[in-house]
Amino acid sequence: MIKLGFVYVLAGLMFAGFAIYSARDARNPKRFGNAAFWALTALSFLAGDRLGDLGNGVLVLGLAVLAGLGLVGRGERALAPAGDGLAAAERFGNRIFVPALVLPVVVAIGVLALKPVQLSGVPLMDPKQATLISLALAVIASLAAALVLLRQSPAAPFEEGQRLANTMSWAALLPQFLAALGAVFAIAGVGDQIGHLVTTYLPVDTRIAAVSVYCIGMAVFTAAMGNAFAAFPVLTGGVALPILVGHFGGNPAVVASLGMLSGYCGTLVTPLAANFNLVPPALLEIPDRYAVIKAQIPTAILMLIVNVVLMYALAFPH
Repeated sequence: MIKLGFVYVLAGLMFAGFAIYSARDARNPKRFGNAAFWALTALSFLAGDRLGDLGNGVLVLGLAVLAGLGLVGRGERALAPAGDGLAAAERFGNRIFVPALVLPVVVAIGVLALKPVQLSGVPLMDPKQATLISLALAVIASLAAALVLLRQSPAAPFEEGQRLANTMSWAALLPQFLAALGAVFAIAGVGDQIGHLVTTYLPVDTRIAAVSVYCIGMAVFTAAMGNAFAAFPVLTGGVALPILVGHFGGNPAVVASLGMLSGYCGTLVTPLAANFNLVPPALLEIPDRYAVIKAQIPTAILMLIVNVVLMYALAFPH
């Protein structure tokens, strides 16, 4: 049976490749800091379950020290020449999109066709993790298609991958850290305290008020923490489950999905979501580092209003 460990091993090998090629990049003055940072990340994915809580804690502190001291980042020539992409686009035309299209096709095949497959009574892949496993298989298939189509060496993904990873720097791991922070908050009972504050000081005695508090709270808390995955367990455990689901009888699937989407509205307007909102202007060399956020604010407000209306209309049985 293919289990989730396969995905972790695949990601760990990728980061190990980034570490090796970062160390070999003599043009980057931060190459050894980059190599150490991605090597620790690879170790986390490959052997995190064997390091224990103390070992993983020390590993995370090591990542924080490397990033905090400014030892991780791109070199002066980290950005690929613009002419390379234009030349490839002109040469291959629409075929250049084939690897990108392979990704969703293989994911769909994995979830719909491979998930039910059994060998000697044992599922081919863990049914609970079928989507993630299918995504990992799709990445391999898409990468193979790109290498064949573009006639690149197997080393090319690691060379370009480390260039992009070092350009994004520590922000590439920000979603993972913030998601872990959300889990820590949930275990520490922050959600219960927020639920107590909400029921004490906010008007949630009507359905529309409770829906508004949850959706807006998800957006605000996400903006404060930088990631919807960090806000979700806190607000859902403190507001959605006890009030919207428990008291008003809402559909948990609808409430949770629209709640997460409301959190993404907060992601659009916060600089703390650096990998989404600050890295693109840096990559594109836009003078205004907050240009992406300013452009996304109207969409975020509109989508938040739509989410409130949809949750109120769809989450509760008539």
